[in-house]
Amino acid sequence: MKISARNQLSGKVKSVKSGPIDSEVTLALPGGLEIVAVITSTSVKKLGLKKGSTATAIIKASTVLLAVE
Repeated sequence: MKISARNQLSGKVKSVKSGPIDSEVTLALPGGLEIVAVITSTSVKKLGLKKGSTATAIIKASTVLLAVE
């Protein structure tokens, strides 16, 4: 599959918190960092995402906001 997005982070699915509409998927990246994505529960099923699955987070956005606590 060819894709124009350059920001791709591959890892293993650490957890999937399923909801009726959306699900929260936590992806464990090499080096210990994690990224969390909210996608539709239908997409979780179609992609076969579950704990231990290999997945790639593809980030394509015109704006990324960062905050400091």
